[in-house]
Amino acid sequence: MANYRSWRNVSPSGTLWRVVSDKPEHRILPDGVMDLVWCDGKFIFAGPDTTAVSVQVLPGSATWGLRLAPGVAHALLGIPTLEVRGERVALDELVNLPPSIVDSAYEAPATALTSLAESLWARAAVGPAELRLATSLERATRNGHSVSAIAEAHFLSERSLRRLSGDLFGYGPKTLASIHRFRRALRLARAGVSFSETAARAGYADQAHLSREVKRFTGATLTELLAD
Repeated sequence: MANYRSWRNVSPSGTLWRVVSDKPEHRILPDGVMDLVWCDGKFIFAGPDTTAVSVQVLPGSATWGLRLAPGVAHALLGIPTLEVRGERVALDELVNLPPSIVDSAYEAPATALTSLAESLWARAAVGPAELRLATSLERATRNGHSVSAIAEAHFLSERSLRRLSGDLFGYGPKTLASIHRFRRALRLARAGVSFSETAARAGYADQAHLSREVKRFTGATLTELLAD
């Protein structure tokens, strides 16, 4: 199993993490978030995923990342994140990178990532109202609220909500809610909960519904994911 560690409250932009690989290929599952990543000597922006992505890595190598809080990617990059859905983009194609931070990343990637986020944060003049709205919308989808209920609670039309969700998260509120439900089911199954109970507790109609959703998001069965 790859060695994973995260550090909270390191940056106002999100959560710092590190993965040390144990094999040449890793399957990255949709999780409803976006990341700034330092890997193979370059900064990469990992856009929102709707299906699993396989990445090739050198066993024993470390990948560092900053998992961005809701709404931060849109604010820092200044583009609708729907435009980079499913993409891994060299960050210097999206924003200007301070050369000093790029140089420092080879020796201190964690510090460089947080410094980069702080630099982009200051440059973008991130509005707290937009981030509060993004956090509220993300929480509502995580709690499984319907699109109509989320729109009404935030004084938006459903059409405006879908457009705003595409800007902030890279997909509509229904898809985001489905990804959160899938991740909740995966946590339950990994904790040893039976598949039938996992389906019920995560909010699926039945185990067959859970199986279809897992296959749709990952291309694998739940049993295969647990063994990976």
